[in-house]
Amino acid sequence: MSLFFANSLIDGFFVSNAIGKGIVLLQIVGSVAMVAAIIGKWRELSFVVRTTRRFLHDFASGHDVLEYYLTRRPSAKAGLEGIYKETCERLLKLLSPDVRALLVGRNTNGDGEAALTAREIELVRGTCEHALDEEEIRVEHGMGVIATVVALAPMLGLLGTVWGVLDAFAEMGSAGSANLATIAPSISSALVTTVVGLLIAIPGVIAFNQMNAMIRSVTSDMEGFADELIGRVACEFQGRGA
Repeated sequence: MSLFFANSLIDGFFVSNAIGKGIVLLQIVGSVAMVAAIIGKWRELSFVVRTTRRFLHDFASGHDVLEYYLTRRPSAKAGLEGIYKETCERLLKLLSPDVRALLVGRNTNGDGEAALTAREIELVRGTCEHALDEEEIRVEHGMGVIATVVALAPMLGLLGTVWGVLDAFAEMGSAGSANLATIAPSISSALVTTVVGLLIAIPGVIAFNQMNAMIRSVTSDMEGFADELIGRVACEFQGRGA
């Protein structure tokens, strides 16, 4: 049955007019772009999920907020590690040179020397939130291509079908008769664009929704981590100062 269905689509494509063929070719090009975007985004999200879980486990095992940064020197510029790295760099810049040297040497004695004012804590918070916003934009990047193809493919199919039906009725009017054997091939070919559009949109919607769920999970982890990070910074470093 699938072979018959494929043959019907192919036959309908070759019978259709130039507009119908052009729309089908445009749909195919869009589907190729969509599939490439889905594969690339799926790999990216899978990598982000793995690295996020690993980083959260390593960070939670530390004794203080700077331990992971000072002992491992993270180099990542993306994901949770990127947010953490930028926040820690901002935090260290606000500390005095002497305190910074003690922290880097891991020789602090917990006497409260590494104290920040409330205004400085807000500066650290701003850096963390800015890094969080950039990561959320980066995680969502590429989804627009999938959403565009999913939305346009059936719309283009409907346009091709309506156009083909109009041509079929125009031919019927020119012939002056409503012979089913004459008009049926034109109607059949007009429906090809809609069928192709739906075949592209249905799996595209499924993939889009699955990846959207992964993005929501990742962004939720990022937002939760950012809140925890700023909270720990405030608890460990906010102290003296007006």
